[in-house]
Amino acid sequence: MPGPVLHPRRPWEGRSIVLGVTGGVAAYKAVQLARDLTRLGAEVDTILTAGAEEFIRPLSFDAVTGRSTATELFSTDGAALHIKLGSEADVVCVAPATADLIARAAHGRADDLLTTTLLATRAPVLICPAMNDRMYSHPQTQTNLRHLGEVLSYRIAGPGTGPLAAGEGSGPGRMLEPHEIVEEIGRALSEASPLRGKKVVITAGPTREAIDPVRFIGNRSSGRMGFALAAAARRRGADVTVVAGPVSLPVPYGVEVLSVETAREMLQCVSELLPEADVSVFASAVADYRPANSSEEKLKRADVGPEMTLTLAENPDVAGETRVARKAGSVSVGFALETTSLVENARAKLESKGFDMIVANEAEGGGAGFEVDTNRVVLFGVDREPEELPLLAKDEVAEMILDRVSEIVESGAEPGVESSG
Repeated sequence: MPGPVLHPRRPWEGRSIVLGVTGGVAAYKAVQLARDLTRLGAEVDTILTAGAEEFIRPLSFDAVTGRSTATELFSTDGAALHIKLGSEADVVCVAPATADLIARAAHGRADDLLTTTLLATRAPVLICPAMNDRMYSHPQTQTNLRHLGEVLSYRIAGPGTGPLAAGEGSGPGRMLEPHEIVEEIGRALSEASPLRGKKVVITAGPTREAIDPVRFIGNRSSGRMGFALAAAARRRGADVTVVAGPVSLPVPYGVEVLSVETAREMLQCVSELLPEADVSVFASAVADYRPANSSEEKLKRADVGPEMTLTLAENPDVAGETRVARKAGSVSVGFALETTSLVENARAKLESKGFDMIVANEAEGGGAGFEVDTNRVVLFGVDREPEELPLLAKDEVAEMILDRVSEIVESGAEPGVESSG
């Protein structure tokens, strides 16, 4: 039977983030950003500049963070708030960062609470520019951004290209969306992560095996679990590539997605990537069989008759056949969806495929598995007791899987990984 149930932890619990908001029309997006960071477990201290207060009120941030928003450099009790915020922060993020804030920060100005906090902190600083495209492209703004990045080692995230404020058309200068900024903050928080700088390859989604140009053999996999793992690994500083079957999901920010359709295409793509991968995760649902002969034309009911017989050929075992291609010392994780004998089947797969860890779940579990946003899994590792997770959002499951992967990376991969030499 599985071991004790593990309870989820919010991945950024105990981390302190200072969110600086300046006076731009994108200031309203900072409320969603503060909400998202708080949901991840972070303690978010918000600083509003005087310009920001023209667009949004402190109460909005108080409500979503549960913490008081700071606006004044000088407090009534004489406390040096900028020193406290700067020294306790794990990351300082300015979103939106106007051209004015960028100029003041580049020149070391200390004329409000946000700029003094920037000078007081030694934490990573993330600048998210947002302004009119003409202001962004001005040589002085570009010089200031280069100074922040090259001299002060600030991280510059964005801007994106798209519609700007009303009447300003479209172009570079649009602030990144909150979920994209969350990903960048995650990378800043991951400086000590065992996955930082590691190459991670993840398979996701189903494969499709054509019967004819219209019909195919496939399954109900949505790819959500694989994409959740990709986003979480990227937040931890990894360089992530996803080999995905046909899915209808947005590409996680900063993740490379290579699209395939069939099991044989996935096998070839994964085989080329694994020799350089430090971590591989096989989260796709690969069709075990394909039609032995696929029709080049649509099969007509009148021609086929009342019954159709398909001769199936066995597909390659992507995880098994790429075992010898894995980089020596790398960590490999598999998934097992079972209808019976979950423990026995998962342990057998762990050994036969040379995995360091198996993530197993039952196909009939309520609210778990295919086409839903939640999952209930059991983690099996080499020489460790099974760990059962309760029903969780797939994002949370991904974080807990990567916690275990990080432990294996730190300790050195378990034996069983082969290399082609």
